[in-house]
Amino acid sequence: MTDAHLHLQDPRILNTESIIRSMRKSGITRCVVNGTSPSDWEKVRLLAESHPDLIIPSYGLHPWNTPCKENWKLLLRDYLTESNSLSKVLPCIGECGLDRWITDYNMKAQEDAFNYQLDLASEFNAPITIHILKAWGWFLETLRDRQEANGTQSLTTERGFLLHSYNGSTELIPELVSAGAYFSFSGYSLNTDKANTLETFRHIPLDRLLVETDAPDMLPPAHAISHPLQSTAGYINHPANLSMIYQELAKALGLSTENLHAHIAKNFSTFFLKNKT
Repeated sequence: MTDAHLHLQDPRILNTESIIRSMRKSGITRCVVNGTSPSDWEKVRLLAESHPDLIIPSYGLHPWNTPCKENWKLLLRDYLTESNSLSKVLPCIGECGLDRWITDYNMKAQEDAFNYQLDLASEFNAPITIHILKAWGWFLETLRDRQEANGTQSLTTERGFLLHSYNGSTELIPELVSAGAYFSFSGYSLNTDKANTLETFRHIPLDRLLVETDAPDMLPPAHAISHPLQSTAGYINHPANLSMIYQELAKALGLSTENLHAHIAKNFSTFFLKNKT
């Protein structure tokens, strides 16, 4: 199994090595650990260095962390250049994006950070993971502006981009697919009040589908939790819950778990691992 998006560097995860052992035991073979600001990028790098067969590092400035006072653009380029120099690790960008859900958001700072990271994704031909919350109109405007300016259908490169924990509508899927989107499903969408999101995923092409935990966030409902985990902040999402998320999503899509595994493994390899030129 592969986890397209999580945050093992999060301070709420108190015993990271124990968590990683549980992940391996549950059958997780690859995961992408997403940084969110300069303050956690080094921890992401060290985790990947300690577990290179399991962890793919990704470095990004999350919209919640904008504006950023540090010289983050130069530092981000340094981390990506270092990743690019390692033959077995592609440079990955994200988590980045646009967010209108947070209060007092800085629109200009978010746009500047997002566009810079999209430019880096094009420059490095890197997989990029995008967070969009209450900002789909804003995102589509950005997508169309970049397509017009660059004369291309893609938002970044032929590799495309990942919309993590996709929460947009079914109607947006064709345009997003055309622009190169992959869509990851999180266990939180198995909650009964997220039935619309689950229905939306029935319309996503199987060759664009990925699965994530977003651990320690996006806690699934009780029936999809195989590994309860507590921290000082209360119950959090254990990455090893991924197996249950696969099972429940397979049921919802009318697939066998083995069939879903095969599709996700191929998509993960295509998006995150193949060095397209």
